[in-house]
Amino acid sequence: MTLLAGFRVVQIGGGAAAAVCGRMMADVGAQVTCIAPDGDGTTLLSYLNAGKPVATDGAKRRAVLAAAHLIVREGQPKAWIGSPHALSELRQINPSAVVVTISPYGQTGPQADDPATDLTLFYASGIARQLTGQVDDLAEAPIRPVGEQSAFIGGLAAACAGMHAALGNQPGASVDVSIHEALATLSMTELARAGLSGRSWDRRRLTDGNGATVTILPARDGYAAISPREEKQWASWLAAMGSPAWGSDPRFVPKANRVKNWDALHALMSDWSRPHDKQWIADTAQRAHVPSFPLREVAEHLDTPQMRHRGYYRQGEVGGWPVQVPGLPFGLGIAAAGRKRRAPGGPLPLSGIRVLDFSWVIAGPTTTRTLAAMGAEVIKIEAPGRGDPGRESELHTVLGQGKKSVVLDLKKAEAVEIARALAAKSDILVENYATGVMDRLGLGAEALKAVNPDLIYISASGMGRTGPESHAVAYGTLLQSYAGFAGLNRHPGVAPRIGFAWLDPMCGLMLAFVAAAALWHRQNAGGVARVDFSMIEAMLWTMAEPLIAAQLGPPPQPMGNASTRHAPHGAWRCQGDDDWIGLAVRTDEEWRALCRLVPGLSEMAAFDFRRRVDAHAAIDAALTAWAAAQSASAAAAALSKNGIPAAALARHADLVRSPHLAARDFWDKREAGVLPGLPWRASFGRTIGPAPGLGADTDRVLADVLGLPSERIDELRAIGVFG
Repeated sequence: MTLLAGFRVVQIGGGAAAAVCGRMMADVGAQVTCIAPDGDGTTLLSYLNAGKPVATDGAKRRAVLAAAHLIVREGQPKAWIGSPHALSELRQINPSAVVVTISPYGQTGPQADDPATDLTLFYASGIARQLTGQVDDLAEAPIRPVGEQSAFIGGLAAACAGMHAALGNQPGASVDVSIHEALATLSMTELARAGLSGRSWDRRRLTDGNGATVTILPARDGYAAISPREEKQWASWLAAMGSPAWGSDPRFVPKANRVKNWDALHALMSDWSRPHDKQWIADTAQRAHVPSFPLREVAEHLDTPQMRHRGYYRQGEVGGWPVQVPGLPFGLGIAAAGRKRRAPGGPLPLSGIRVLDFSWVIAGPTTTRTLAAMGAEVIKIEAPGRGDPGRESELHTVLGQGKKSVVLDLKKAEAVEIARALAAKSDILVENYATGVMDRLGLGAEALKAVNPDLIYISASGMGRTGPESHAVAYGTLLQSYAGFAGLNRHPGVAPRIGFAWLDPMCGLMLAFVAAAALWHRQNAGGVARVDFSMIEAMLWTMAEPLIAAQLGPPPQPMGNASTRHAPHGAWRCQGDDDWIGLAVRTDEEWRALCRLVPGLSEMAAFDFRRRVDAHAAIDAALTAWAAAQSASAAAAALSKNGIPAAALARHADLVRSPHLAARDFWDKREAGVLPGLPWRASFGRTIGPAPGLGADTDRVLADVLGLPSERIDELRAIGVFG
């Protein structure tokens, strides 16, 4: 049984982001039909649309549109003028379906019709600035990630928003998804920091660039990533390296000193690591309970014991060639419901739904922040003391919005009983503890089934809860390295760097989607889902393009900003401090427009794509000279005005000041500044509330949800149940 059996989706047009949305829906069982799917003919689009029937004649198209629960389309506002798929036209055929529209900058605002590509969206969102982490040499151009990731992030945002909208009791809901905003919100901490303080992240490397939390070490056969971020982990790592004498050097004790003297420390660790194989280094660290993984190529994940155990891949076909393609990016079990559960009901899609949140840091809290924004009552369970580590930065300020905080010391039996009682009255439980922790506490899926057979139980972990690698200690940035993402996201000849935590917020979108899909299934099919979410599988799901390419030819190699389809395509330094412009020329018409703007290109106006590739050096020299004499914002404005996709490399403070984002009400006003919203505008709106203080709602939740009298709450406090 699948989650969305009976859920009908119509995917309009050849956009890759709409195709990603449809692929996600189809992979969990929805019936997805394409209308006018002609796209760019790429391998990626062939994979994304595989197995989706196409409605070819007018009567069939009208029939599938009339029967759809959800319609997803991709295009800028100008694309719908006179189109049979304009919103007004679709509403005449189906007034009740959810309509999700994906576009580069959204359907409203001054930039709504600006030309855009994968590269320019990464520049405009500021993610290109952060992707590979801080650099020693600012002459190194910021890059986009491998595999058309703007389409995956935009498509996942559309699937998430659309699935929630489908749960609502407002027929005919519409959702406007901005890929630009979906990318920007991947960097939630930095966006929040800029909104509250005006400060922007600097690309210049300071000390280690990662606060001595995660690094890449050279190995005999490549690299290994390691993250001994806690003092206990650092002590274990020193022991794993054979307790070197320099481990007691005051320069490296405590962590603050390791940050300050990082170059010297990294050199010493590298001397130790170079003679060893990358897998040996990772295995040695994992045996000491220190998070570590080797940097792999994507092809190395096509046949591993973990993936075989999980049955991850399925057989597909691209261009007539058989290939393995990603399957469902999480384990899924469905049991019969124990009793009739009420469906969401109220002004928002999740009104009346209660979520018990045992998650922490980024991926899980991103998930539950979306659920809270969609109207759910989210009860966040935190440990005494510091609570969620996200509280140490601006992260909790934004991801904690609209939630309730309850502190429980789960080492005490009475606290566990309270957690079980809350689970008995909840609809969804989300947790991302290490494998086995919830089971040992008596809060695992099987244990809670006895008190609430209708509880949707969602676990998120690095490798999944089953398989030979299920107990590996993992963080998102390490899994980016393990999957091959970090190794491909670099300029040729430049050593890989960790970069920012891309995987965690991406998984947050996917987890929020599956939570909504599970609610739809419980409501319409009576089944209760148990989701075993694997972050590595989610990462590989979005890396379909390099995974397939590795099976059809030589393994993909780092390309920086280069493109095999567009020329010129890259980034050029402008006036100012680390100011850049990214631009992409897709057609001969755009090329001629560029030649009219850039004096050094005027004599090449007749060049077709092949001749532009051959003249790369001369074109690069002309663009380098032209860009160096202009501000990035002025250059981007001139190019966009002439129909050429271009964007200045944004800083987070630029996004705070953006007239376009202001026009789209992207920022939520606070007394101390502004906080980023969700990457879509929905006709039903969303809830906004402050992030709670640690344990601020403990008494109220225990009284209102569990009906405990104040005397009993005081007794529990006296014996330390709340820390």
